[in-house]
This record gives sequence, C-alpha cells and structure tokens, in this order.
Amino acid sequence: MSYDFSKFKEETKETEEWLGKEFSQLHTGRATPALLDGIFVESYGSKMALTHVAAVSVEDSRALRISPWDKSQIKEIERAIASANLGLGTAVDDAGVRVTFPPLTTERREDLVRIVGGKLEDARIRVRTEREKTWDDIQSKEKNGIITEDEKFRYKDELQKFVDEANRKLEEMTGKKEKEIMN
Repeated sequence: MSYDFSKFKEETKETEEWLGKEFSQLHTGRATPALLDGIFVESYGSKMALTHVAAVSVEDSRALRISPWDKSQIKEIERAIASANLGLGTAVDDAGVRVTFPPLTTERREDLVRIVGGKLEDARIRVRTEREKTWDDIQSKEKNGIITEDEKFRYKDELQKFVDEANRKLEEMTGKKEKEIMN
C-alpha cells in the first residue's frame, strides 16, 4: 500500500497561490492593476470590487487609469482608493480617476522586503501545519496496523521531500519579489 500525499500537495499548491496573490498586491513602484484587487467601492448601497464598477488599465509605468462605467461613481472610487492607504496618488478628471505610483524610497523598499519576509514565514507556517496533519495521519495508520513501521518511516522521508520542494518554491517566489522591489 502506498500513502496518498495528494491532500498535502493540494494544500501546498494553495499556499503557493496564496503567496503569489499576496505578493501581487505589494506596490513595487510599477503600476499594476493587481494592486487594486483588494479595493471595494460603495456602489448603490453595497460594497463591490473596483473591477466590477470600472475598467482598470495601465496608462504608463507609473500610472493606472480607472474608467467607471457610471461617471457618478468617480468620487466613491477616489474615496475607496484613498481609504485603502496604499500610498498612491489620485487625480480626478472627467474620464475617471488617474492613479499614480510614487517612486519608492530606499526606506520603503526595505519595509517592503520585511513584509515579503513576513508573508514567506506565514506560508512556511501553513506548509508546516499541513506537514503535521499528514504526519499525524501516517502515525495513526501505523498504530491501527494499516501500515508497518518501516513504511511509516519511508513515508516520513517522502513527506520531508515534498516539504523541502514546497519550501524551495516559496523561497524562489520570495527571491524574485525581493529582487523586483530592490530594482
């Protein structure tokens, strides 16, 4: 009998996706629409994602153009961006809102690198938690006589290989993001 590591692999894949999403929301000096994904606008009595009330496009490397489908929403969009506290500049005109990304200072870059490190640690904790669940399951199968002690240790080694691979991928993602921030 072989142990099924698919749940562990699925969870580590979700962790990688989560980390990628978190990294995409960090402002690195370049205008990216993904940075505005977490912004919700008060629209017709309910909170709606910015992308549901307006089109977001890249104007140049330091600016985004937000074109609301309903021009009466311009002030609400500007208010939502300001309240998100992302350190972005906004300028309203008759076509919509222009969002400018200020150049990053060295101090801000260092802060972002620290934030990236914190996100990496959160991802590692998620992987460790999943490893513990899987290891507990393997041990319980051995206690119940489903697998032998030799198999238990073989599965433990296999599990460690999967953990190492997941951590390596997370480190790669972090290294790329840190490089992007510092350049």
